[in-house]
Amino acid sequence: YGFINTCLKSLVVEKYGEETWEKLRLQAGVQDSFLTFEVYKDEITMQLIDKACKILGVPADMVLREFGEYFFEFCKRSGYDHMLRTLGGNLYEFIENLDALHSYLSLSYQAKKDTKILFLFVFPQEMNAPSFRVEKNEDGSMHLHYYSDRRGLCHIVPGIISAAALDFFNIEISMEIVNQPEEEERTGKKEHIVFLVTQTPVFSYKERNEFSSSPQYLADSEKQIKNQLNKEDLEKAKNTIRDRGSSVCPVRKSHWKTVRGIITLGKGKLLRGFEPVYPKSLWIDTKTFCNGLPFHMVFDKEVGQARVKQAGVSIQKIVPGLQTMGICLDHYFSIVHPEVPFTISSIQKFINSQFVFQTRREMMPESWKQRPMLELRGQMIWMESLQCMLYLCSPLLRTLHELEERQMHIADIAPHDVTRDLILLNQQRLAEMELSNQLERKKEELRILSKHLEEEKKKTEALLYAMLPQHVANQLKEGKQVEAGEFKECTILFSDVVTFTNICAQCEPIQIVLMLNSMYLQFDRLTTVHDVYKVETIGDAYMVVGGVPVPVPTHAERVANFALGMIIAAKGVQNPVSGNPIQIRVGIHTGPVLAGVVGEKMPRYCLFGDTVNIASRMESHGVPSKIHLSSSAYQCLKYKNFEITERGEIEVKGKGKMHTYFLIRNKTATENEIMGRP
Repeated sequence: YGFINTCLKSLVVEKYGEETWEKLRLQAGVQDSFLTFEVYKDEITMQLIDKACKILGVPADMVLREFGEYFFEFCKRSGYDHMLRTLGGNLYEFIENLDALHSYLSLSYQAKKDTKILFLFVFPQEMNAPSFRVEKNEDGSMHLHYYSDRRGLCHIVPGIISAAALDFFNIEISMEIVNQPEEEERTGKKEHIVFLVTQTPVFSYKERNEFSSSPQYLADSEKQIKNQLNKEDLEKAKNTIRDRGSSVCPVRKSHWKTVRGIITLGKGKLLRGFEPVYPKSLWIDTKTFCNGLPFHMVFDKEVGQARVKQAGVSIQKIVPGLQTMGICLDHYFSIVHPEVPFTISSIQKFINSQFVFQTRREMMPESWKQRPMLELRGQMIWMESLQCMLYLCSPLLRTLHELEERQMHIADIAPHDVTRDLILLNQQRLAEMELSNQLERKKEELRILSKHLEEEKKKTEALLYAMLPQHVANQLKEGKQVEAGEFKECTILFSDVVTFTNICAQCEPIQIVLMLNSMYLQFDRLTTVHDVYKVETIGDAYMVVGGVPVPVPTHAERVANFALGMIIAAKGVQNPVSGNPIQIRVGIHTGPVLAGVVGEKMPRYCLFGDTVNIASRMESHGVPSKIHLSSSAYQCLKYKNFEITERGEIEVKGKGKMHTYFLIRNKTATENEIMGRP
């Protein structure tokens, strides 16, 4: 169930982080989230566990044990704490009732194939839960028999049992595998593991202080108690308390501790155990018994077979063959749970389990042949004096629909049988669960939509940030007006393609587009390498700036390195007319500018000022495949490890005579560093 996989995800995220879970699920090839009531293939969970072992570098048994401990806490957090606490008053009773819990959950949640839930333990498909049988030993330890269809998951059991023992009964336990016998007593479960469970109470600070009292005090107190209690009453009280399981666990107690428990519990008086009183003869006739318990059967073990001695009236009505006393019960029924052979000896081993019988189709009357088979659920009671087994049961029906399918009525079930109430209550429960399923599915759909929305938002923001500086774009998104900003010093670069007009006249438009796109893609990558801001492109003109919109003291060096990269990159772009590498002119100038957003429709971040004009003049008065510097740009670069040659005075349109320079190379950076290559 999704409940299991969700728990596994929660464990990994909580203890190892989201990144580890993402890596784990990608390697396992599974989805990110799971629906609680959805049934998933076992292979998904097995893959997750296998990949977790490899990624975390931890053996499988340790991963499974940690998962078991966490799963117990996960169940409690999911609202099942109270249900678990009420299973038993000690660890033995708790384990003994696990199968009954699974049986209840199967009844409650499997009325629809798509409406299911697992509660405790490992990965049932169609509530194919593991089974447990526990045996007490004389030394206070227990043997826990674990049966499962799924091999290799037994190490989850110690994790869950240990967590439950410590939380509910305040005892620490150790569990070790002592045997893995061949399957003889069961027919369906493929793995049978026997654990030895030993227990140690966890004492509080106060209790430890009491037990650490002086030996003389303990001896005197024990002697005084013995004088007050006669030996016979003492032994009787000890046996009663042991039989009732008043201890939180079947651990052997010291003589003194038992006495102290008697005095404390009885407030100074001897605590006597409950003893039932039985009538000398049974005050109920056979007819009343068979009518009052309409679904019951008594069978013996003659010649190893289960022969019917007695049956309730309702089960006789449904299975007429039972009216013939002495017939073999296994001819008419098969045992669905626990999956054991139909023999008294096998049934006795699982006497504390709930048994589910199913009618055999070939032995049913013709009227039943087209209906679903009837299942019975109940308990086995061994009657030693009669050497017979009593099966007290009820129809295993979950909904009114199932009742109608078998053409039965509420009246067929005894008034005292809670199956009546459960069928009616389950109708309401199913409606609630269906609503819960729908809500969970909608929640998952919303989560996926939200994730896609976030991805689209990132794409939109990336596109917006490519057009405008990030802080400017954020201001516009918030509806704020972007104020123009003055930058006292920045470096501006212009470039264009030599003889671009002639190339356009002799080529198809698509060739021009392909050429410019090839060139600009490389230039755009270089803006990221050298952290300069691309202002715009108009035709073959490419404009960048350093120190705007974020002022930096190294603006001139960044733009100079970017320009050197442009010259190298242009050599790799082919002229569609001549087939030779294209040539570009580059001009650079340093000075103050005013920057701001212009317009509301398709807004652009523009630069204004004479610095822009001079940078453009440096480009237009430049030389092919050369980087033309103004005197102010030269002043910023002359002590920065660049090789620069003097061009001299030239006449610049609109500016008169200007002293200019050529940037040759960076003395300390390699070509790969300039181009941002590995």
